[in-house]
Order: sequence, then C-alpha cells, then structure tokens
Amino acid sequence: MTEAVPPEIAEMIDAGALFALSHSGGKDSQGGLIRLRSLVPADQLIVVHAPLGRVEWPGTLAHIRATIGDLPLILARANEDLLAKVRRRGYFPTPSVRNCTSDLKRGPISRELRRYLKANPQFGGRIVSCMGLRADESRDRARRSPVNFSASNSKAGRHWIDWLPIHHWSEARVFAEIAAAGERPHWVYAKGMTRCSCSFCIMATRDDLRRAAQLRPRLAAEYIALEEEIGHTLSPTRIPLREIIGEVPAPAKIAR
Repeated sequence: MTEAVPPEIAEMIDAGALFALSHSGGKDSQGGLIRLRSLVPADQLIVVHAPLGRVEWPGTLAHIRATIGDLPLILARANEDLLAKVRRRGYFPTPSVRNCTSDLKRGPISRELRRYLKANPQFGGRIVSCMGLRADESRDRARRSPVNFSASNSKAGRHWIDWLPIHHWSEARVFAEIAAAGERPHWVYAKGMTRCSCSFCIMATRDDLRRAAQLRPRLAAEYIALEEEIGHTLSPTRIPLREIIGEVPAPAKIAR
C-alpha cells in the first residue's frame, strides 16, 4: 500500500536532508524505521538511542543493533541515572511533568543530533528528527501534528523538522510490518509487556508493573526502597509499588 508523504518531508528527502530516528528499542521505533527505510536513501539515515542504564530492559541495545543493519547508531547518554535523579529531587516524574523524557532522552538526543549535523556538512544543516509515536496510544498523542517545524532547534544554520512517520498506524499494523520485514520485536512483548520503555515506567499499567516485577525482581525491590525512602510513588495512581505488585518474586533467569 502506497502512503502519502507530507510535502514538507518529500522536500527534505529530495534536498538530501539527514533523517534521524530516535529508537527506544520498542515496537513503534522499529516500525518507524521500517517505514523510513522504504522512503529515505540509506546515506541520509541514522539511528539515535538514549541508553537508560540499569532501568532499561536488558538486551535493548543489542536488539537495536540487530535490526538497523548498517545504519549509523549514535548513543546519546545523559549525565545522570534516572534513579539517582529521583533520589536527588525527592520525587518521581509524572505524566504531566515528564522530566525523565526531557532530561534523559529528548535533551541528550537533540544535543547529539546537533553535533552530528555540524560534523556532516553534506546535509546542509537540514534534518528531520523522527519518533515512532502513534495517535491511538493516547488522546495527547492523537492531538499531535505529525509534522512540526522546530523553531528552537532551527538555529545556527539548521533547518529542523520533527516528524512522526507512523502516527496513523495501529498497533496491529506495527507488529505486522515488523513481521513482514523479517524482524522480531523486542523480547519483552513475548513476555507479556505492552510497553518497552523503562522497565518500570510512570505510564505503565498495573499489569505491566506486576509483570516487570516478575521479570526484574531485584530492580523492583530497588524501586520500592526508593519510594519508601523519598515518600513518593512511581505510579500516577499514587498507590505504592509494593501494594501494586505484592510480594517481590525471587530472582529468576530471563529466557530471551
């Protein structure tokens, strides 16, 4: 099926702009890259990942490397670990104040993309920064425009556009496109998780938090101890993680 490409994006492809996909390791990032590779010449494509340290699912970086082929992979590391940041501030991020995203992902990724663009003048300062956000994930994401000119990043000779290439895709289509490409999604989906972000995400459902605790009991215990130390809970329901997951299971080897 041929899909229309927004005219602003078609112009950037023809102009030889750099296309950079922010890849979390999750299914939507993977689906986004599959679409980009069908539209954009390989020499205009890079992948950027913000490693999250011990709160990231094991095997995430290996999964990304296994599915991007020969595309360049840029690592955008933050200066501070999430749990250290929470301990220092005394509270967890919330859905309305997602400083985890801005401090650990968006900020470091934008920094590295500016550096890459400066070091590669063949792109003429033109860049399309892509993410795999989809409309049916939430009302907030449904309201987002798939294409936006970034005035804050369009400085020092840069022309920067943000694009959500699979904004209109359903979850079923994402998995179907991954299978059609001969790839597999991150192992956590087969283990019952519906999200692949931080192992214990502030946006996670109770079922996901319980399943994450079964898969990563030592990390669950660390989160519980931190909640009790600072007197603030991870879940926006304000229910302590200890109550949500019950007894922390014994550590078990994860089969992947």
